[in-house]
Amino acid sequence: MPSVLVAMSGGVDSSVAACLLQEQGYEVVGSHMSLVHLDGVEHGCCGPAARADAAAVADLAGFPFEICDLSAPFAATVIGDFVDEHAAGRTPNPCARCNGEIKFGAFLRRADELGVDLVATGHYVRTHRDPRGAWHLRRGADRAKDQSYMLHMLGQRQLARSVFPVGGLPKHETRAIAARMGLPVATKPDSQELCFAPSGDAGAFVRRAAPQLVHAGGEVVDRDGRVLGEHDGTFAFTVGQRRRLGVALGAPAYVLETDVTTNRVVVGPGELLSRRAVEADRVSWVAGRPPTDDPFEASVRVRSHGDAAPAMVTPVGDAAIEVAFRSPQRALAPGQSAVIYRGDEVLGGGRIVATR
Repeated sequence: MPSVLVAMSGGVDSSVAACLLQEQGYEVVGSHMSLVHLDGVEHGCCGPAARADAAAVADLAGFPFEICDLSAPFAATVIGDFVDEHAAGRTPNPCARCNGEIKFGAFLRRADELGVDLVATGHYVRTHRDPRGAWHLRRGADRAKDQSYMLHMLGQRQLARSVFPVGGLPKHETRAIAARMGLPVATKPDSQELCFAPSGDAGAFVRRAAPQLVHAGGEVVDRDGRVLGEHDGTFAFTVGQRRRLGVALGAPAYVLETDVTTNRVVVGPGELLSRRAVEADRVSWVAGRPPTDDPFEASVRVRSHGDAAPAMVTPVGDAAIEVAFRSPQRALAPGQSAVIYRGDEVLGGGRIVATR
């Protein structure tokens, strides 16, 4: 059987993934990716307790384990992009960036250094290879846990060397397997927040990491330009946001637009959030190319926990698309991902840069 380097965060999904592969006869090596240094602060998949949990599972199962320091490439490609996107007035998707650059980029290179054939994670997605030898990426069997949105950037090279052992399982079965195996993480809760922002406050992180983006005296205005309040940086706001606006309109108000040039945040009623089209760049295709050079029908998701909506997708050049939805969509935020599906199969996706 092939050898496989398993990314072990210390959570139940990656722990079960590693142990299932060992049961199936793979030569397993566990690897805990050290991505951020939080000065002793414990948070989700980062910190001493997460490392200890991953190591304990490997010790119990009896396979080799390492700690792989990928903090330098993580800082350069994920945190750097996070700050740059906020500076440009967009709301970034750092988890998707991490998957593309780190977990299926730098981590694959680590597998090459160790002479390991494959990599594995605890992501809830499925893959298969068709009779022509092409790899396909599909949603996880558990729709509530499906993580295909965050893995849309994977192509043929990555899929050919990746396995996702829990992708065909419902989450409750993953926990049941962990309990059967006696894993100490069987009841450990899932981590949901940004690994580099333990407080869960992305705005506070940007203030510390990029103080040059803090500009006191920015205006919060309504759709007619009437000044309602002040802010200290557009980076603290995202399209569709309702809380922490710092203003009161007497009715529910949402962020409609942020403008880094004028340092303004535009707020208004929720009915003004609807848009019919988006433009996206940084587009990648699972097959290496779009299904056709012409417009084609598909379903497109614009947020990780949202439903895919029917749309017409038009490829533009090598790495851009235009998406026209059949019905208006709410809160389309530049910087987030537009991911293209046919049924439960992922065709590709990219970064939203404009809405219409």
